[in-house]
Amino acid sequence: MDGFRAPPEYAWRRSRGGARAGHDNKGGGDIVKFRITQVALAVAACLAPALGHATNGYFSHGYGIKSKGMAGVGIALPQDAMAAATNPAGMALVGSRMDVGLDVFMPARDTTISGNGAGLNGSYDGDGRDKFFVPDFGYNRMVNPNLAIGVSVYGNGGMNTTYEKSPFAAWGVTGTTGVDLTQLFIAPTVAYKITPDHAVGISLNLAHQRFSAYGLQPFAMMSSDPTKLTNKGEDSSSGWGVRIGWTGRMSDMVTLGATYQTKTRMGRFGDYAGLFPDRGAFDIPANYGVGIAVKATPKLTIAADVQQIDYSGVPSVGDTGASALPLGAKGGPGFGWRDMTVFKLGASYALSDTLTLRGGISAGRQPIPSSEVFFNMLAPGVIENHLTLGATWQLGDGKELSVAYMHGFEKTVSGGLPPMLGGGTADLRMHQNSLGVAFGWRF
Repeated sequence: MDGFRAPPEYAWRRSRGGARAGHDNKGGGDIVKFRITQVALAVAACLAPALGHATNGYFSHGYGIKSKGMAGVGIALPQDAMAAATNPAGMALVGSRMDVGLDVFMPARDTTISGNGAGLNGSYDGDGRDKFFVPDFGYNRMVNPNLAIGVSVYGNGGMNTTYEKSPFAAWGVTGTTGVDLTQLFIAPTVAYKITPDHAVGISLNLAHQRFSAYGLQPFAMMSSDPTKLTNKGEDSSSGWGVRIGWTGRMSDMVTLGATYQTKTRMGRFGDYAGLFPDRGAFDIPANYGVGIAVKATPKLTIAADVQQIDYSGVPSVGDTGASALPLGAKGGPGFGWRDMTVFKLGASYALSDTLTLRGGISAGRQPIPSSEVFFNMLAPGVIENHLTLGATWQLGDGKELSVAYMHGFEKTVSGGLPPMLGGGTADLRMHQNSLGVAFGWRF
């Protein structure tokens, strides 16, 4: 095992060899911790209003620019201080470092309605807002050769539609129709190498989310509380959950990983108690996965993840829109999303000592059934397949610059509208692009 050559992004470190840096906490430790706290809070303040519609349902396709350049893989391949967002055990393997990134996310979403007997026919562009700036931040410190303590701050996901021409204009809506949901995680993390080849980790996910809806006045007659249905401005809620993980080196070539995130219990959106089931409840789904990383050659690493997102376990997202109960009631209508399984495959290649190239593809099960298209005009998270590219340049003195590009291939989901709403067919379409950059440094 001593001859194992780790991928260029990380390395297993033996207790007898010591950590690269950061295990000596003397001198300036308190100052460093204070500054890290300030930076994390500043990034969190920037993140909260900036998130857009995500890609695997409403979850991001990956966390951290390096992972995003490899289709989001990371359960068995930690690459930077954003590792805790995917698998907290990876923080024991990335060394002492800090990473700051910015992703420009550009979704395109629209709806076409035809054959409707209630005046809704037409094409509707949901891109009233089409660019979203999503920063992230990670800090990790090796307290000793086996123990890491860090924090990752990132947008878990979100969804946004802004129809400047309302699909419900024929029903008396003037102005725009749409929704805006953002979710922010601050994840303090502890990771520990229980043996030279195995690490475990745990993150406390402190979550904050914001939501607003507008232009939904025609549905007042379907609501348990029409005064808390739409046009209430921005509401927010907070909550917490836990993510745990394991990473193990099985041989010189193969590393495995597994991770599980509990359902994140959130406070209610009280201002929208007449929209979401159970008086505005909107928890964040549990999700979990397994991964493998293979050191195919000294320069080439191939990694794959399988991720499961349990959307059906959150009534606001998983309950059917065909419920006979009113909006806002316990068991009332939701978006009707199915659980989503996502398969991710990525590769990194060390072209030289200073340049690493990345790429990846991912494919996921469609979360929106054709029977649920009506409410999902507001949340058309129909993307299934992604292509990603990325690269990292080593700048010297432990500093590096990374970039990542993602394309979410256009997908259309078609389905019938309820007869009571005039019938006909709705086609939901979306494609996406994003371009991100990150600066990291090891210390």
